[in-house]
Amino acid sequence: MQYKLTVVFLLIFSISWAQKSPVDYVNPFIGTSNFGTTNPGPIAVRGMANVSPFNVAGPQNLPLEKDSRWLSTPYVHENTFLTGFSHVNLSGVGCPELGVILTMPTTGKIITDHLEYGSTYSNEISQVGYYSNVLDKYNIKVEATATTRVGVSKYSFPAGESNILLNLGLGLTNEEGANVKVVSATEIEGVRSVGSFCYYKPEEAYPVYFVARFSKAADEFGVWKKPTTYKGVESEWMGYNGKTRLMKGFTKEVVGDSIGAYMRYNFDSPTQVEMKIGISYVSLDNARENLEKETLDRTFDGILLDARKEWNQYLSKIEVEGGSEEDKTVFYTALYHTLIHPNTLNDVNGDYPKMKTRETLKTKGTRYTVFSLWDTYRNLHQLMSLVYPKQQSDMVKSMLQIYDESGWLPKWELNATETTTMVGDPAGIIIADTYLKGIRDFDVEKAYKAMLKSAGQLKDNPLRPGLQDYITKGYLTTKTTNSGSVSTTQEYNIADYAIAQLAKEMGEQSDYKRFGKRAISYRKLFDKEFNLLRPRNDDGSWLTPYNPESGANFEKNLGFIEGNAWQYTFMVPHDIKGLMKLMGGPKPFAQRLQDVFDKGQFDMANEPDIAYPYLFNYVKGKEYRAQKLVSDLLDEHFKNSPDGIPGNDDTGTMSAWAVFSMMGIYPVNPAAPMYALVKPKFDKITIHLDDEYYKGRKLVILSNTVENKEPIGEILINGKPHKEYFISHKKLVNASKIQID
Repeated sequence: MQYKLTVVFLLIFSISWAQKSPVDYVNPFIGTSNFGTTNPGPIAVRGMANVSPFNVAGPQNLPLEKDSRWLSTPYVHENTFLTGFSHVNLSGVGCPELGVILTMPTTGKIITDHLEYGSTYSNEISQVGYYSNVLDKYNIKVEATATTRVGVSKYSFPAGESNILLNLGLGLTNEEGANVKVVSATEIEGVRSVGSFCYYKPEEAYPVYFVARFSKAADEFGVWKKPTTYKGVESEWMGYNGKTRLMKGFTKEVVGDSIGAYMRYNFDSPTQVEMKIGISYVSLDNARENLEKETLDRTFDGILLDARKEWNQYLSKIEVEGGSEEDKTVFYTALYHTLIHPNTLNDVNGDYPKMKTRETLKTKGTRYTVFSLWDTYRNLHQLMSLVYPKQQSDMVKSMLQIYDESGWLPKWELNATETTTMVGDPAGIIIADTYLKGIRDFDVEKAYKAMLKSAGQLKDNPLRPGLQDYITKGYLTTKTTNSGSVSTTQEYNIADYAIAQLAKEMGEQSDYKRFGKRAISYRKLFDKEFNLLRPRNDDGSWLTPYNPESGANFEKNLGFIEGNAWQYTFMVPHDIKGLMKLMGGPKPFAQRLQDVFDKGQFDMANEPDIAYPYLFNYVKGKEYRAQKLVSDLLDEHFKNSPDGIPGNDDTGTMSAWAVFSMMGIYPVNPAAPMYALVKPKFDKITIHLDDEYYKGRKLVILSNTVENKEPIGEILINGKPHKEYFISHKKLVNASKIQID
């Protein structure tokens, strides 16, 4: 049966290459260098399990080594020394977390130190749902695939003594603590403690449970434990002080920090062993159930075929024609990256851990996790609303579950913990945008109540610290916070704008006026001397001395978070006309915006200014600048190479920018159902719309501008002239054909 499945896979694989389906254009190596922090390991659509090669440990990988610098990924493309395969990971993030439950096939005697058993590798292959390499030290071929909650590996061993190590001591962060138990000659179970995202809240560490099952019974099994090295009089009596204890045949639970388990074989001829590791954030029983429900009696090749089929179904929601093969690879890889996070938290039976207390709750739908909202509120969720509205609806419902459990909407939620990373109050922006786009199958009354709470509670408010100053003065001061007083004010402004728009839709006129007024308070921070935003002190005076370039390259400063005045001044997408007036009108506005690019202040690698190129669409006669800038930025920063993302992908945000930009539309103003228009990268783009949410079955965008560099001359909607360089969401999803020439 396995032989037949392999033949079927190879046949389908060869046919697909002839036909080139969307899944075949994805290159998972994109973003694995240049701090893109993606990894090439297989994962299901929004999967919990992700089998990633782990090559960031050991001096052989310097300078990109996890204990020698800040690294937030289990894999870096240029590294050469591999110490295993981790089974729970994050993609595109800026802080280290997870990267645990490491397995490693070896040959010869049992060695438990990863620096000794690690190996270089070759013949590396990564495709959607599949990863493979050969471990040079052992001549073992490793292959991996995944279902939603199970990582599946196939190891091709040479004849002789062979081992599968499961190391619970090694991980991406310095979080420790685990237990492991060999259940039988074909099964290992255990728990690994993770947490401390960005090392902010170590008290909120939490467990991840796993069950590993092997296709062949081991000839020998055991566990190991390396205890702390003690000093003092008693330690002199300990001949085993600090030494690894190898316990052959041990079947009781072992608890510690540097612990692991192994399966050992003696093969007469080359042999393959398949290993399946089920994951759960609830219990061992659930991890075992996840494994059995998703992979019982299924082979590696069958799981791989289904993984690629599922991915192709999602990627095929957008079809592109024309353009270069490289552009198609960049496009579909970017779309692939947007479908990783937010990802699934609940088990197959609906169980998931409650926020903070981690008691078991149950959901009927999908409970999503990994809400990096400071990043994703700008474009990723808008992409989900357009192309995958059912997923977006479930994501909003997950946010409301978080509110029910914790009393607050999420800011940067991760596996039922609130990391409170970054600033602002972004969840409400996403919820308002989703509702205004017509996705309304969630409790909007509850959502509105939650948004008002974060916008109004003055004390003990984790979403809006400094709210008292914001309300009374209209801005945060250099006394309110020691970092980001201006940019945090801007984030609160955008959140208030979202509340105002939702209030208007719901008939709450007084709230509409109140929050509409609050949303433009950034104007009090506009300094005409610099024609830029500038921090104010508690007494209302300007911060002096002042360098508007301070804050670039993540330099900490009083006014801005991860940026400077140039990278933030135009981050008022809800009030561009107001900013234009402050700057003296359209002409000086356009010139100051152009200065950002001419003076080298634009940062494609971070979120605050990524909508800047599209702002030229607000100035009549300058729209061509937006078209050229977007095209140039795509060519410069998004490539079919490991460094093909400009920086952290930020759980798909940078990739969403590329997807929208290559289609020629961009949601420039969060919480406003509107898109800016530029030149697409393809001759024809077909978006297959979800008829449960949208009347139109598909939207086709056509363009004859791909091969030339001339500005857009004409835009037609269903054959009728469209004079603006913006289009509403309603008009977009109801249009059957858009022509951009």
